[in-house]
Amino acid sequence: MAEAKIPKATAKRLPIYYRYLNILFNAGKQRVSSTELSEAVQVDSATIRRDFSYFGALGKRGYGYDVESLLNFFKKTLNQDRLTNVALIGVGNLGHALLNYNFRQTNSVRISAAFDINEEIANTIQSGVPVYPMAEMKEQLQIQQIDVAILTVPIEDAQKVADELVTAGVKGIMNFTPIRISIPTTVRVQNVDLANELQTLIYFLDHYGSENTDNSTTD
Repeated sequence: MAEAKIPKATAKRLPIYYRYLNILFNAGKQRVSSTELSEAVQVDSATIRRDFSYFGALGKRGYGYDVESLLNFFKKTLNQDRLTNVALIGVGNLGHALLNYNFRQTNSVRISAAFDINEEIANTIQSGVPVYPMAEMKEQLQIQQIDVAILTVPIEDAQKVADELVTAGVKGIMNFTPIRISIPTTVRVQNVDLANELQTLIYFLDHYGSENTDNSTTD
């Protein structure tokens, strides 16, 4: 990310902007306005302009934004020109789905190693990714210099495995388990609770109807 501190909500929107700019660039589009971006990514144009303002003058009044220049800027800002290897811990149903997906929408992130306690899965190749026994996790993470992990293990194992990841030197964990793991402040955790997100969606439908409002972009 950029050196300057920006709001977390803005940081979460940057990959959305980057993905759409890629689409525009591949379609041969040379420039785009904040209004056009707003309609495409479902974020109001004032928010887009505010987000971009944290990085200086990225556009020109009356012209909009140069697609290629803006794409290159966000590619550097988001480290999209650097491949990041990620480990998947737990190759159950959700783990298999993530392996099959393997973040093909971006060429900067890939699952390069997976780990599971199941002897029928360990020491096999799943969706092109080697699956190692859990007993080899710390060693392999250090050998492969992986410092980001996706956690999809059963609830009762989540904290124990998280502790092992910290010991192995992992600096970031995407936690797909429903519990909130306890980790040192030197490690960043992104919690992804699918059940909670679904319940939130149902709540908004029940109380606000189907009006399309972006509830995930609050600072």
